[in-house]
Amino acid sequence: MASKVEVMTFGGGCFWCTEAVFQQVKGVEKVVSGYSGGTAPGKPTYREICSGLTGHAEVVQVTFDPSVITYEELLVIFMTTHDPTTLNKQGADVGTQYRSVIYYHNETQQAIAHEVIKQVSNYYDKPIVTEISPLEIFYEAEDYHQNYYNQNSDQGYCSYVITPKLAKLRQLYAEKLKS
Repeated sequence: MASKVEVMTFGGGCFWCTEAVFQQVKGVEKVVSGYSGGTAPGKPTYREICSGLTGHAEVVQVTFDPSVITYEELLVIFMTTHDPTTLNKQGADVGTQYRSVIYYHNETQQAIAHEVIKQVSNYYDKPIVTEISPLEIFYEAEDYHQNYYNQNSDQGYCSYVITPKLAKLRQLYAEKLKS
């Protein structure tokens, strides 16, 4: 019997980073990079997103098996593998497209998101600025953004930004990672 899967959508800076992190987690069946939260009409392009004028955030949509890993556990990983205290910024990436955001798919996800933020807030010196909003539309990013780290791990951004994030993930969550 096939297990029931769930979907979550969130952004924590560059989607290449977030995608690379969640591809490693047990129970995650698929990670798709994309855009959400904007107001510009039609499907946005990466170039339009990078302008900061569309209002979209770089996000990932994660399909997961809740019998292996829960939405709450995934949110804790999300909240501790990026900096949820910086507004519209992750490292050197600056702009509204890099905001920390959780797009909930239903009221249960919304309630859990608020609870997880409350739980992890004690671990940070500054207030958490992660936006919690309903998912309206998710646009899949261009093909060359999908599975980016795995196809470009020797590229400078990947080496200097993503590889250290993955090391932190392995250090904090080794038991939750795929072998």
